Amino acid sequence: MDKKNESLSGLLAGGSAFLIWGLVPIYWKMLSHVPALETIIHRIVWSFVFLLPVILFQGKFKEFINTFKSFKTIKWLFVTTLLVASNWFLFIWAVNNDLILQASLGYYINPLVNVLFGFLFLQERLRKFQIVAVIIAATGVLYLTYQYGSFPYIAIILAVTFGLYGLIRKKLNLNSAVGLAIETLILTIPGLIYLVWLENTGTATFLHADYITDIFLICTALVTALPLLLFNIGVRRLRLATIGFLQYIGPSMMLILAVFVYGEPLSMHQLIAFIFIWTALAVYTVDSIRR
Repeated sequence: MDKKNESLSGLLAGGSAFLIWGLVPIYWKMLSHVPALETIIHRIVWSFVFLLPVILFQGKFKEFINTFKSFKTIKWLFVTTLLVASNWFLFIWAVNNDLILQASLGYYINPLVNVLFGFLFLQERLRKFQIVAVIIAATGVLYLTYQYGSFPYIAIILAVTFGLYGLIRKKLNLNSAVGLAIETLILTIPGLIYLVWLENTGTATFLHADYITDIFLICTALVTALPLLLFNIGVRRLRLATIGFLQYIGPSMMLILAVFVYGEPLSMHQLIAFIFIWTALAVYTVDSIRR
């Protein structure tokens, strides 16, 4: 594949990944009648079922097995499992409770959290404009906290858990499909126990609502794994500056959905806070392009 076609395919793959992530609140809204915990358990179990043949197809099954021989790697994968599961649960809960705006704010902040974590944990030096961007974003969050009298905890927890997840996975240097398969496997056994308990107590939704709900619960695997696989294709074929631009597709789509589709109110204080975040991202992006 020549350079031009490789860049085009990378752009299509990366753009598709972020578009799916941006539109995924629609999917979780379709499952709003299912308790968030039950939804997340189905997401975990079916993701493992989906990823197992994927790693077999990629020829990564040996890497999958060998990973269990490293206690250090498995120990850290337990940590990443808790982080990503917490992030998924909180995001689904936020969507189902009409808090998509806060969720989008969290994913706008995430790139800046990554910069901060790189400085704190990877000894990466912050450039002057990166420091400015982090300060502007922090000002926006503090302004929102002051005006509302409450901390935007959903946005911050989403940004921090996903940032920590990415930081640890970067240090582990595992194949993305292999790592995610192990993470979902770790929670699949307790997840299946929980689903059996729901069935025995007569509170399970799966197989007791309608076939559309059952299909949507099974297909949570695609919603989870497909954009991740597309994202990794994009990362391999595009410059990081391009990926940085594409990253804002997701929270921008969430913002549009929240305000224009689901009618969440966008107050002046929230708009001012978003302007701070957008300004910070503009500074960060321009600095990245210059580099």
